[in-house]
Amino acid sequence: MEIEILSRRENKLLSRLEVRFQVRYEEGTTPSRPEMREGLTKELKLNKQVLVVDSVHSQFGKREARGYAKIYESVEDARRLERPHVLARNGLAEAPA
Repeated sequence: MEIEILSRRENKLLSRLEVRFQVRYEEGTTPSRPEMREGLTKELKLNKQVLVVDSVHSQFGKREARGYAKIYESVEDARRLERPHVLARNGLAEAPA
């Protein structure tokens, strides 16, 4: 799996960095959200707990996907600002009832 950062945007109001990325993979299905989080933390050299992968869209007929991630200044900021189901998808909270 190869990750390329397409754009970065600092959002000072929400204390986060917003990143658009592209993932290229060789075989099998689209990498899972935890695999993408792991790859992004290595690529960006940051703590996994402050990274939230918001969305991922596969490219039809290609072995690549594009995504949108948010990197918060602290875990508390992530938990305060993110929607509960997005936190659950990223393993940062329990699934909402």
